[in-house]
Amino acid sequence: MKKLIAALSVTALVLTGTSSPAVATQQTQAPAKTPTAIGYGGAVSSVDPDATNIGLDVLRRGGNAVDAAVATAAALGVTEPYSAGIGGGGYFVYYNAKKHKVFTIDGRETAPATMPSDAFVNPATGAAYPFAQLVTSGVSIGVPGTLATWDRALKQWGSLSLGKALKPAADLAERGFVVDPTFRLQTLDNKSRFAQVVPTAELFLPNGDAPQVGALFKNPDLAATYKLIGEQGSSAFYNGALAGEMAAVAKNPPKTPDATLPFFPGYLQAGDLEAYKTIDRTPTKVRYDGLDVYGMPPSSSGGTTVGEALNILQPQRIRQQSTTQALHTYLEASALAFADRGAYVGDPAYVDVPVKELLSRGFGLERSCLIDPEKAATKPVPAGSPDGDYSRCAIGSSVEQRPDSEGRSTTHLVAADKWGNVVSYTLTIEQTGGSGITVPGRGFLLNNELTDFTAVPDPKDPNRVEAGKRPRSSMSPTIVLRGGKPFLALGSPGGSTIITTVLQALTNRIDRGMTLPEAIAAPRAAQRNTASVTAEQAFIDRYGAALTPYGHTFTPAGAPGSSASEIGAVAALEFLPGGAILAAAEPTRRGGGAAGTAWPFRVR
Repeated sequence: MKKLIAALSVTALVLTGTSSPAVATQQTQAPAKTPTAIGYGGAVSSVDPDATNIGLDVLRRGGNAVDAAVATAAALGVTEPYSAGIGGGGYFVYYNAKKHKVFTIDGRETAPATMPSDAFVNPATGAAYPFAQLVTSGVSIGVPGTLATWDRALKQWGSLSLGKALKPAADLAERGFVVDPTFRLQTLDNKSRFAQVVPTAELFLPNGDAPQVGALFKNPDLAATYKLIGEQGSSAFYNGALAGEMAAVAKNPPKTPDATLPFFPGYLQAGDLEAYKTIDRTPTKVRYDGLDVYGMPPSSSGGTTVGEALNILQPQRIRQQSTTQALHTYLEASALAFADRGAYVGDPAYVDVPVKELLSRGFGLERSCLIDPEKAATKPVPAGSPDGDYSRCAIGSSVEQRPDSEGRSTTHLVAADKWGNVVSYTLTIEQTGGSGITVPGRGFLLNNELTDFTAVPDPKDPNRVEAGKRPRSSMSPTIVLRGGKPFLALGSPGGSTIITTVLQALTNRIDRGMTLPEAIAAPRAAQRNTASVTAEQAFIDRYGAALTPYGHTFTPAGAPGSSASEIGAVAALEFLPGGAILAAAEPTRRGGGAAGTAWPFRVR
């Protein structure tokens, strides 16, 4: 604790005792982002200061962690519309302090009921259409689950009505927020496809250009949509005219006359929206270094893959290893867990996922034995056999590697309240900008989440396209308990690198002696059972030479200077002795995050 406070004092990262207004008003400069804070009475961390401040204001007014999480998420739908919003889906993990129990909500998008298994296949060639064509199309749009998730969470555990939880975000959309460099860059990165969709161009490309940094961006259509939902409930979205409008634009995307993209029509129908349900699922759980690590079960692969990797790492005792050795072990454990993810994990309504065995100590030990302390295995490594019959160093069977098409523009938030309740929530519309299709007059983008399916049908693939199915996700909202009480809550965006980001942050904090802010800021590498490790340039510069003799090779994560050169964007909480909470977000990635506590601890 002394080390942490001293570090925060030196770097001037702690919030002052004053509070910011919940909603940005007319101004020429975006609100400051404070990536680390310590305080009491609850906490919120997200990628955006307006959203974080809205969540904190809910806490200060007596709301609980679920109220704050929903209000923050709704605000992210305003300020981070290319990453989140009611046109998408996600996974909600909740620790109930009164019951001392972790719960989850699966709010993942689903494939429409009439979607064929070859929806992404060009009949002329038998191969998948180019990914760039599928992204901006109606065929990639799944049935959104985000609003249903908010409604379900509030009704089960919240103290606010849906309307009251949405009101601060509606006000923010109406008044506007200040455009920062990240918002402008993301708009420009999508300019060519946004310009081909009439309502998207009108909203996000006024006068043919992305909004300027420092400009006030308003979204009155989204404000009106939030108010409508607040007055009529979630049925206004899933059963009313709005459902028909979403189905109509998915079937016939509103493209411009000079559009060059094919805009494949989708299969979404109003009946799919009416039939959508969230699913309450039993969280995954593994025991690691005396801690209970809870995560999201399938349809997400996050909880099983993070959990299995931790079980693989447990017998390796990386806490006792040198930095280079620990990183080698982490990369190898991740590759093994990803092999099993690809072989076995999909929507449990369609696939018999061996969750219990994937997370068993026996299977973890069997897989851990395959790690050579001096040499990286040839990738891809084969999947194991989680069948309950384990023997030392069993090699497993070969499984075909399939392309990774998961989009990286997701967002994550964490929230806690003064009663000890905790939320870890990851939500998304998939690619940056989702499908690129804005519902006319409604102010929000629809997802392109169905591209998370494997495009070409394969009866052996647990993630093949099937009608009504939830595509496999890597979202990994995580809550860690120590002695039955919250210790950490964290998660990240980043497609399949979400899993490695969460895993690396956990091992940085638990095994490598880093504070939570240090664990988040440390350079990242993602080994997803591929020949080369995807890594941030800072990781390659710092560790590449030491890891190369082990046989690891590295590919930089995207082009230098682009947002793709960064892996993940963590938001996290740590629960300190005496009831204090440390809230932490990224100091620089994705423009930096915003963390705060209801009643900040002042460091002089």
